[in-house]
Amino acid sequence: MLDFATRYDGEAPAAALHRCVDLAKRAEAAGYTRVWYTEHHNMPTVISSSPAIIIGYVASHTSQIRLGAGGVMLPNHSPLVIAEQFGALADMYPGRIDLGLGRAPGTDSRTLYALRRDASAYENFPRDVVELQGFLGDTSRVPGVAAYPGQGTHVPLIILGSSLFGADLAAQLGLPYSFASHFAPRLLHEAIAHYRENFQPSEELAEPYVIAAVNVTAAETSEAAAREFERVKRARVRNMLLRGAPGRDISDADLDAVMDSAQARQILDMLRYTAVGNAAEVGEYLRKFASDAQADELMISVQATSHDESLACLELAARGYGLDN
Repeated sequence: MLDFATRYDGEAPAAALHRCVDLAKRAEAAGYTRVWYTEHHNMPTVISSSPAIIIGYVASHTSQIRLGAGGVMLPNHSPLVIAEQFGALADMYPGRIDLGLGRAPGTDSRTLYALRRDASAYENFPRDVVELQGFLGDTSRVPGVAAYPGQGTHVPLIILGSSLFGADLAAQLGLPYSFASHFAPRLLHEAIAHYRENFQPSEELAEPYVIAAVNVTAAETSEAAAREFERVKRARVRNMLLRGAPGRDISDADLDAVMDSAQARQILDMLRYTAVGNAAEVGEYLRKFASDAQADELMISVQATSHDESLACLELAARGYGLDN
């Protein structure tokens, strides 16, 4: 599952961060394989700006579930620093750490400047991935520079993407590929097909491996799930319209007026791949989605409007998919 460290209205950031532990414990108990934390900046409702810190915190409160970044936006960082951070995590929690890598900044241009990064840094993404791979492997690709900790940890790298670029890079490097169909659904099938057709075996991976992200809104009844998903859609449109406008708000009446607009439809198309329903309905949707997407693994993004709803959704999805069998 993906965890955005969601912050609800009126909360301090600490509340969202502490909830990450609760969600991971529930996911571990329900049979999930891994939890990933996203890197976003300058978003008041998403507190997962530092995945490495959250991973370390959650790992200390769980025992076996894999934890990772989904992902680190590598253009924002030095590959050496990321290798040191995740190398430390791998040394402290052996066999439990993943490192998903994205090319996008995870923010807007003004925040990118505040991060002290060149806007063109994304152009170096392929080179940075290879450099990072060397720092985490046995032989650094930067003469005279090694990652301590990091060297020899072989933290698994996964290329994240929503376009053919990431699919092509993952195929060339022989790495797993994770498609962000939970918010960028348009090229899902094309990108995965390209990755599978062009995959080059590597020391890390002999066969292609695909993770596809999918949204889930589950409740005890179909009707309750439909009502919750309607609240999710309204919250999504409201938040997107208010992004970059702190202090503003949109009344329910104004929101009603824009829900059928072209802009709102464009925002809601991000949720195109969403399982909505009771446990059985969600399970059926997820199995069909995995088959259609040729996915070896699903990464679910819980879509709910409260922590209690998120926990229920997490467990119902696990039950419907058969994780508790």
